[in-house]
Amino acid sequence: MTDLTAFPITRKWPARHPDRLQLYSLPTPNGVKVSILLEEAGIPYEPHRVDFGRNDQLSPEFLSLNPNNKIPAILDPHGPGGRPMALFESGAILVYLAEKTGRFLPQEPAARYQTLQWLMFQMGGIGPMFGQLGFFHKFAGKDWEDKRPRERYAAESRRLLGVLEQRLAGRDWLMGDEYTIADIAVFPWVRNLVGFYGAGELVGFDGFANLKRVLDAFIARPAVERGLQIPAAPA
Repeated sequence: MTDLTAFPITRKWPARHPDRLQLYSLPTPNGVKVSILLEEAGIPYEPHRVDFGRNDQLSPEFLSLNPNNKIPAILDPHGPGGRPMALFESGAILVYLAEKTGRFLPQEPAARYQTLQWLMFQMGGIGPMFGQLGFFHKFAGKDWEDKRPRERYAAESRRLLGVLEQRLAGRDWLMGDEYTIADIAVFPWVRNLVGFYGAGELVGFDGFANLKRVLDAFIARPAVERGLQIPAAPA
């Protein structure tokens, strides 16, 4: 049996199944990227809930795995060379797991780099911009009399949605027929924008027919449905 006790994070979140990949996360747009890929690929894993309400992300145990105190993070008992490996940053984890399984990242070089291109588009644009819009639209933004910050992020979010809309014209997924880590990265954020953040009307989401079509197809995938609920809330 694999011994993970050398990793301090296992003191706070003991591994009941140390031979399985350990996931430390929450069902946020960034968190579910990894749980969805794990479900899609059928990788055995053990999820651990990092409770922000208790500041788990600031605990010494979690910081030992991710000094940037963000979810998700993983501890793979079967990393490169057969040795355990810890990894944080959702985009890096998606690439790692795709390469580990040989799935959801094209092998052909041009298609591979184009997939990574759309992954970076999510990480550098969609995530930060949608997140800021959610802050100003759903949360503390209501306390600001100056609405220019909200409008700035709403305008940029609409522009990014337009880029996706154009890309998806005549395509099933961002890379055409092939479902990839680019889709797994992008669509949890689109879902969150119009769902949890309630910003669909603000950004004119009903005007993006291609995007709505592909979002519906994404949500309908059984692995996505499961991954969106992981880690589950305490009973």
